[in-house]
Amino acid sequence: MAKSVKTRKSHQPADKFHISLTKKNYAIIGTGIALIILGYIFMSENSVDGFMPTVIAPILLVLGYCAVIPFGILYKDKSEGQNEITDKTVLSTEKANIKTK
Repeated sequence: MAKSVKTRKSHQPADKFHISLTKKNYAIIGTGIALIILGYIFMSENSVDGFMPTVIAPILLVLGYCAVIPFGILYKDKSEGQNEITDKTVLSTEKANIKTK
């Protein structure tokens, strides 16, 4: 018995990856940069046993670098995503409503 060989469908070109940053994205990234600057200011305190340079500063730096800035880069408004979906559905319904003989 011969096994049937399935051929792969040709790959369609993938959608281009595009990051569009809005004012909200820049505000979130700016907040992250402000947290990082504040963390370095607290760390520059001369006290080795102080609460600010040993506890608060590292927390602010980790939050700024690992949470807030990546979130600001990846954040996408829900209203923008809705517009893209409705545009695609309008295009697909326009094609579907074409009358043929």
